[in-house]
Amino acid sequence: MSALSSSWRATLCRSLPLCCALLLPATALAQTAAPVKAIRVEVDVQAAGQPFPHFWERMFGSGHAVLTLRASYRRDLSMVKRATGFDYVRFHGIFDRHVGMFHIGPDGKPVYNFSLVDQIYDGLLARGVKPYVELGFMPRELAADPADTNGFWYHPITSPPKSYKLWDAMIRAFARHLVARYGIDEVSTWYFEVWNEPNLNFWAGKPKQATYFKLYANTARALKEVSPRLRVGGPATAQAAWVPQFLDYMHAHDVPVDFVSAHTYGDDTAQNVFHKDEHIPRRAMVCDAVAMVHREIAQSPYPHLPLIYSEYNATYMNLPNVTDSAYMGPYLAETVDRCAGKVAMMSYWTFSDVFEEQGVVKTPFYGGYGLVSAYGMRKPAFNAFALLHKLGHTRLPVRGADVIATRRRDGTLALALWNYAPPVNLTPNYVDRAPAQPDKRFDVHFTHLAAGSYAMLWRVGRHHADVMRLYDAMGRPAYPTQLQTAELRRAGMLAPPRVLPIHDGHVEVTLPPYGLALLEVHA
Repeated sequence: MSALSSSWRATLCRSLPLCCALLLPATALAQTAAPVKAIRVEVDVQAAGQPFPHFWERMFGSGHAVLTLRASYRRDLSMVKRATGFDYVRFHGIFDRHVGMFHIGPDGKPVYNFSLVDQIYDGLLARGVKPYVELGFMPRELAADPADTNGFWYHPITSPPKSYKLWDAMIRAFARHLVARYGIDEVSTWYFEVWNEPNLNFWAGKPKQATYFKLYANTARALKEVSPRLRVGGPATAQAAWVPQFLDYMHAHDVPVDFVSAHTYGDDTAQNVFHKDEHIPRRAMVCDAVAMVHREIAQSPYPHLPLIYSEYNATYMNLPNVTDSAYMGPYLAETVDRCAGKVAMMSYWTFSDVFEEQGVVKTPFYGGYGLVSAYGMRKPAFNAFALLHKLGHTRLPVRGADVIATRRRDGTLALALWNYAPPVNLTPNYVDRAPAQPDKRFDVHFTHLAAGSYAMLWRVGRHHADVMRLYDAMGRPAYPTQLQTAELRRAGMLAPPRVLPIHDGHVEVTLPPYGLALLEVHA
């Protein structure tokens, strides 16, 4: 591994994440007693505030297209929809062989079969979720070299098309079918993204950038031939790459672009994303990259294009002490705080562990990306999204750290408070250990608060709605019994909120490391 370039190492880790785990220094794991850290927070209830759209919960990623037909996928989709109200889902593989949309007939002409395409999109729409259509990968009979495949278990074909005439015709036929079935008023609310991470081993064109730009240009023009109302964008690059070059090329060649998309993960490196040698912590990497791309768009020929982060997470590896653990609560709160105002939508990768990039899931908690594990168990990340969903749509100015203060449309105040700490372990094996970091006591002071107001406190953390601790105590069964499954599902449920009195306009909340709280204030 050490001989590989950083970029290729990141690519390989996404296909084989268990091989790429790192171990924290022993000093980071030491347990030491520490005093409670006090933070004073000041909120003016009557402040005007700023609009606060819920960009972090409008879209989620998921396993590849054919998995959307599973009952477990649809169960998890509905669970996350109820918790977050999200609008869009993104997945790979709508053109893969498992969906069977394209083949060449005996007469050498293309034949299109939309049977599973319809079932896939019907299933999403029936549950109140729209498709964010990632256009990929390459149908076998259309590939210039069908042997060009990615390392995922289902082997998506990464080859350019052998004929752009056939590719363009397929894109037009696909779009026309969608418009005929669902109507242009509906399909014009979808997004069409050309390919996935063409700067990594998901695209075999050579040279990568020039051949991807050709693919994008042909695809965008073919979609707009069907209707100028269809929204198309890219480049959907890993490590936030290529955005200035992409926009310059499309402007120079008069190619339609309706939005910009990019990806970053918390353990991407500063060298790969920013091309500089420095350490950027996991908690900051994604939003630092978002800020960079936001600036690049502003300085481009298209300064007002929306930015969609169509993949992100705290890690692209399978690390149970990250994605399965209570760590994700403060991580997600920090992401909302740092990225606000710079991005139209962010798509957490993924909403469910109904997922097969590394093969069929072998155990419920292995560091999968999903909010919901196999067997339908809610992870702390699910509950973190559920709490953050309770924030209002007006953000209030606040004095104090690690807090987001908002007001809902009905006047209720909603504050997110958190205590971030780095992961205690970065190996494939879960370690039930608290971070060596002090608790935080938030002393929240409200001005202009009506007399008789009270607060309701919701919590997520190592001792609140953390299914991993019970699973660990059970001995980590690979295949939980039905009784164990029921117990684990209950353990992952949020507890009812505590009612807290507010005395003289202030209330105190103490959070341990990995703690996330949602404080509702009612007059």
